[in-house]
Amino acid sequence: MISLKTVRKHYASELFSGRIFKRVIYVQGQSPDPKTREYFYYIDHQGQLFLDDTKIKNFTSCFKDKAFLSFFFKRLRLNTTERYREFPYLSLCGRERNFVHCDDRPIVYTQIVEKRSVDGATAHLLIYNNGGPTMSVEFEPQKLCMLPRSGRVYYPARGKVGDIGLVRSGLAIEFSQHFEFHGPGGDQAPPTHFNWKGRRYVLTNEVAPMVEDDS
Repeated sequence: MISLKTVRKHYASELFSGRIFKRVIYVQGQSPDPKTREYFYYIDHQGQLFLDDTKIKNFTSCFKDKAFLSFFFKRLRLNTTERYREFPYLSLCGRERNFVHCDDRPIVYTQIVEKRSVDGATAHLLIYNNGGPTMSVEFEPQKLCMLPRSGRVYYPARGKVGDIGLVRSGLAIEFSQHFEFHGPGGDQAPPTHFNWKGRRYVLTNEVAPMVEDDS
């Protein structure tokens, strides 16, 4: 996915996993065998994708080409190999292995858009990782889940990437105005209802047991 002109250098990445820093040494574009190249990436909590060894990670330095992002994320899955287990995810692109770690979850829902069908019916799509229409899922409001201590909002994702996606902070703030708390834990527990487009949804909170609520 990256030009071979990319500067090859040893890079020591300090990865935070399970509250323990792990030091991982690699070379961008390294070849463990003649037919394979390996690259290393990072996804931040805004859903932006970077080469892991990028010094300053911001909008200027992240990948923005939607065709590339679609290609990359459609191939993203859990890293079940024995190589670089500190990078929990892997995107296989031909002969390239692209190892990925992230701030929270690799799938980050970054935008909600309205889609109108030919018959005039309206649906809403969640765009993930700053992509285009090809990187979207249908929005089912009852599946949102907010963790009260961290304030982070989650939504289901496909199983190949661990079943859970994070909602970008800006979008989460927009959604938070529509939550209701009627459970025994009050606002110290996940919200129980969500108001959206004139309808009140009972939240399933199905992803709550799968995420840790850090303050």
